[in-house]
Amino acid sequence: MYCIVDAGKDMTSKIGMPPLDVSIAFPQATSASVFPPSVSDYYQFDDLLTPEERTIRRYVRKLVEKEIAPEMVKFWEKAEFPFHLVPKLAALRIAGGTIKGYGCPGLSITASALAIAEVARVDASCSTFILVHSSLAMLTIALCGSEDQKHKYLPSLARFDTIACWALTEPDYGSDASSLSTTATKVPGGWLLDGQKRWIGNSTFADVLVVFARNMSTNQINGYIVKKGTAGLKVSKIENKIGLRIVQNGDILLQKVFVPDEDWLPGVNSFKDTSKVLAVSRVMVAWQPIGIAMGVYDMCHRYLQERKQFGVPLASFQINQEKLVRMLGNIQGMFLVGWRLCKLYETEKMTPGHASLGKAWTSLKARETVSLARELLGGNGIVADFLVAKAFCDLEPIFSYEGTYEINSLVTGREITGIASFKPAAVARRSSL
Repeated sequence: MYCIVDAGKDMTSKIGMPPLDVSIAFPQATSASVFPPSVSDYYQFDDLLTPEERTIRRYVRKLVEKEIAPEMVKFWEKAEFPFHLVPKLAALRIAGGTIKGYGCPGLSITASALAIAEVARVDASCSTFILVHSSLAMLTIALCGSEDQKHKYLPSLARFDTIACWALTEPDYGSDASSLSTTATKVPGGWLLDGQKRWIGNSTFADVLVVFARNMSTNQINGYIVKKGTAGLKVSKIENKIGLRIVQNGDILLQKVFVPDEDWLPGVNSFKDTSKVLAVSRVMVAWQPIGIAMGVYDMCHRYLQERKQFGVPLASFQINQEKLVRMLGNIQGMFLVGWRLCKLYETEKMTPGHASLGKAWTSLKARETVSLARELLGGNGIVADFLVAKAFCDLEPIFSYEGTYEINSLVTGREITGIASFKPAAVARRSSL
């Protein structure tokens, strides 16, 4: 007994016993490396999808359950990116999402959103990696780039032969991103970029960086494509994150980084142009919490039937059933909001307020859902092996990025009242004097 409790493998080897198999010694339930079946589609939402959308959803689900789920805990724990899995993510054939041509899949926004949700269901970090690469960087090139730039960059990015990041946020400007201070100065043959960016996902290893800077001649925000290894470009990893630990967020320092004219994005001439990209990406990000909530529900549904206390499965207790049902109800509502958001976009009826409310509300309800899941798993709810602890932490940065809950609420509030409340009234009055 002492060997098992105190010394584990080292002591058992000394006395001739085989190494301890913890899963046998302490039977609990099946870990998330063997992902649970999907049981969250209680209202049969598949009926709302086209045959193509259902096919994509099932294909992505099957691949990420098989190829991604077994790997995630160890890389999350080490806060390292699993580069060897990039070919597996490329095999999903979803990079580029709604972009048509240039080697991109040209999916409906609904199909693209469902694919992201299915990746997030298994691992939120991988879904963020794809979103940054695809729905921000690639989409900016597609919407705001020249034909030469699209042909030059998009095919390779769609295959994941090259990786991209999207650099808007700065140390001093997060929610107030339109006030960014990174500058672009025109010089013969190109531009010189100076400034700092922060929280930029994929930036530590990205081959292509889409960077936003203030044009010193026009005072407007422009976009630029910066290549990895350019002189004056320095990127350092942000350490000690509690969520999305697999995502490599970086601090970027730009010191007279030269960008040739051919890599200036002609379609970015103000923050409104950047907002065109954010409108689409905010829809996609709204589906991340939906996917995360589906995954933790699926995990809890299996766990409560496998794990026993007082001689019966945890699913036998009324309180546990109530929490599980509340989680399931949240997911049904979240899915309907996400689906309707996609349909509004597809029919060109979606407003910024629609997108902001969708992202704010799904992330809020997912937070509640994951908290319930953490309660249901008890002590096992704080270890990453059973998905819930990891999802609990991963949801926190998603709650804040692509517009915090508060900022997204104010975007919708402005739309429904006609009053912009981003600045306190006293500050607004002083600035107008």
